[in-house]
Amino acid sequence: MMNTMVIDRICDLSHEDQPLTPTQLPVPVVGPEQILIQVTACGVCHTELDEIEGRTPPPTLPMVPGHQVVGRIVERGKDARRYSEGDRVGVAWIFSSCGACDHCLAGAENLCSRFQATGRDANGGYAEFMVAHQDFTYAIPDLFADAEAAPLLCAGAIGYRSLALTGIRDGDRLGLTGFGASAHLVLKMARHSYPGSPVYVFARNPEERDFARELGAVWAGDTDESPPEQLHCIIDTTPVWRPVVAALAALRPGGRLVINAIRKETGDQDVLQGLDYTDHVWREKEIKSVANVTRRDVDAFLGLAGTIGIRPEVQTYPLKAANKALMDLKHRQVRGAKVIVMGS
Repeated sequence: MMNTMVIDRICDLSHEDQPLTPTQLPVPVVGPEQILIQVTACGVCHTELDEIEGRTPPPTLPMVPGHQVVGRIVERGKDARRYSEGDRVGVAWIFSSCGACDHCLAGAENLCSRFQATGRDANGGYAEFMVAHQDFTYAIPDLFADAEAAPLLCAGAIGYRSLALTGIRDGDRLGLTGFGASAHLVLKMARHSYPGSPVYVFARNPEERDFARELGAVWAGDTDESPPEQLHCIIDTTPVWRPVVAALAALRPGGRLVINAIRKETGDQDVLQGLDYTDHVWREKEIKSVANVTRRDVDAFLGLAGTIGIRPEVQTYPLKAANKALMDLKHRQVRGAKVIVMGS
């Protein structure tokens, strides 16, 4: 048997602070091309909040959440020969795709209608062990400790995809709305890959704004503040709508807003009634969403992070404190990324 924390009900975290239930489950059995991973670290993501509150609920309950998983291989299926036992690997949000549809064949497996997500459609990393198909796992660069590597698998990879979707060119002014796990890694990437591009950060929390300046942001203001210059592109990493409207107003003509969120909360949807075509959309502004990640995104970002030493700032919690980690994330107690570390 193994220790896990599971989602066993959908609930409102405004009224609940213990959404996960500690549960003992059997150690999973590997299939022919699967590997059994002894989990050492698992990042905590806002998507877990979306699952718990029903915006992107698991299709069946109970479900072990967690999709930024690092661990060691302790067993291989009979046809799993990509790795050796003892190798350190990671598992990301993409648990599987069909491999045969038009999207998959075109390299857009993130859009596959049979896309399965780790920790939502299949048990994830808030557990001492998990199984994954060998082809949907990643070797972890030796540079990183387990807790450092975990956020790279989602916050880093989805940030990498978001930055690419902005179409940024060196010298363009980049905005980041919200400054949690993903955005702070995007800032690090941007400073390396686009050294001539100043970064502007919008965040409600003064501590987040201070953190952004520490990492090299040229300006940091509240979500509704206007930056000193209009921006070429903005990445929104928030769970709500108000920053989207503010970001559209901050874009220059022809600018692009990339929304990096799997779902948006509905509590502030009324702000969309204030969307003005002339101020927010006209003059060829663009809005693009990010949907999941591909294995190519994860591989590319891990390679980049290992080459240039992109290290996330992390705060760690033991598995039994997973509820506290989630509630800290819910209430914006964020500096960098939050990571569950087994055995701590």
